Amino acid sequence: MKLSEYDYNLPEELIAQMPADKRENSRMLVLDRGLHTIEHKHFYDIVDLIDENTLLVMNNTKVLPARLIGHKDTGAKIEVFLLKEINTPSPELLNSLRSSGNSTPNGKISYWDVLIKPSKRVKPDTIIKISDELSVRAVKRLEENGEWLAQLIFEGDNVLDVLHRNGNIPLPPYIERKIPNEDLKKLDFERYQTVYAKDEGSVAAPTAGLHFTQDILKKLEDKGVELCYITLNVGLGTFRPVQCENILEHKMHSESFEISEKAAEQINRAKREGKKIVAVGTTTVRTLETAFQKFGCIKECHDSSELFIYPPFEFKIIDNLITNFHLPKSTLLMLVSALAGKDFIFEAYKEAIENRYRFFSYGDCMYIKK
Repeated sequence: MKLSEYDYNLPEELIAQMPADKRENSRMLVLDRGLHTIEHKHFYDIVDLIDENTLLVMNNTKVLPARLIGHKDTGAKIEVFLLKEINTPSPELLNSLRSSGNSTPNGKISYWDVLIKPSKRVKPDTIIKISDELSVRAVKRLEENGEWLAQLIFEGDNVLDVLHRNGNIPLPPYIERKIPNEDLKKLDFERYQTVYAKDEGSVAAPTAGLHFTQDILKKLEDKGVELCYITLNVGLGTFRPVQCENILEHKMHSESFEISEKAAEQINRAKREGKKIVAVGTTTVRTLETAFQKFGCIKECHDSSELFIYPPFEFKIIDNLITNFHLPKSTLLMLVSALAGKDFIFEAYKEAIENRYRFFSYGDCMYIKK
């Protein structure tokens, strides 16, 4: 269980900087775990690969415009990356704020876990002005990696409306957008979001779903494939590389999820009827397997997951998986290795690199099937 076993070399030019010309035109590597075969397809072939005796489960979370650019009163540029909203601040925190003696700018307030860069330029009670209607107050440093508890101080009725006017789509750091470009900003707002995104709350896209179009979903439904939606709000921790050499020492960040009564009924019925459960993305896998571990079945719930899936792992709910290519040393790479076998996954990654597949969030994908 060494971290070094999950490393691989990727040519930098294979890290996708832009989405495919059309969502469904992404390439797709098909792994058959039973036959131990690898095929080269395109995502639009998914309609032929998934049969009617299938429940397709997707994560319908929606990405927040969570990247804020502002300035201190000295003029220093500061970036604030929203991680998650805190609905009920602790009494200790509220008391410490009252006793600090520092005045807060007028406006409504919401509390968030955030990343601040550069963190060393910020001290408790530093005000970062984003715009005339939005400021961020650094309250308390949580970790040395730049994580803070912060107040968002805003004008208006709804903080999400204010974020849409002032925020940017939180692209991963390996996608470079150094020069301000309104056309690119518009493209990212559209393409770094699934076509079925509904419930706003993620700071990263469930990227396996980016390949779907409404036309493909309709073709699958017309074929008899049943569609199902759950919600897991993706946090930054999902994508962070594991730091400890012994991966058993790694602790996952908590991510909230919700399974509706309808979705629970669909999934439990599909299992009873022997249908294949195809998960779209690792976030869907973690949601379903977490729920089963907690309840012994899938039930309506609003809960959280800290489930770390690595080999060996016995999957109780999902059968097949649609997923993108993942970063070296990431928990996501360990999850797909648990499903398909580490040697088979690394064989597939080697073939993908040799065939110039595009990697990571805006890249191509894999379909791992039995």
